[in-house]
Amino acid sequence: MYYVIKRQHSVPLQHFIGFAVNKFITSINSENVIFEFEKNGKTERKWVKREDVVLLTKDKKYFLEIFNQFKETEAKQQKLVDEAQEKLNQSIENFESVMNEEMNKFEEIKGESDIPCIMKNY
Repeated sequence: MYYVIKRQHSVPLQHFIGFAVNKFITSINSENVIFEFEKNGKTERKWVKREDVVLLTKDKKYFLEIFNQFKETEAKQQKLVDEAQEKLNQSIENFESVMNEEMNKFEEIKGESDIPCIMKNY
């Protein structure tokens, strides 16, 4: 059994996946690695760009060590993103509140009779 960690480009805030395969096929001239695995009793193959393969090993213990290290880093970074998002949301709420207060204070044009003649033509 081989253990693989692969870069994940299509899912925001998830940069890798890990999986086990029975066999892999590659060559020096190929830009891809073909991973072979069993799914529902059938052999399937998945092509992966060589540059997206971060780790390919037979050592399950090493795979789990690196995988968990990546997971911890991902969790720390996700926490920072969540905190930044919360701060951004608070800033947006504050912005809206301040702008609404400022606009509510402005009483120069309140009623229709207060609208300057230039605006009545539109």
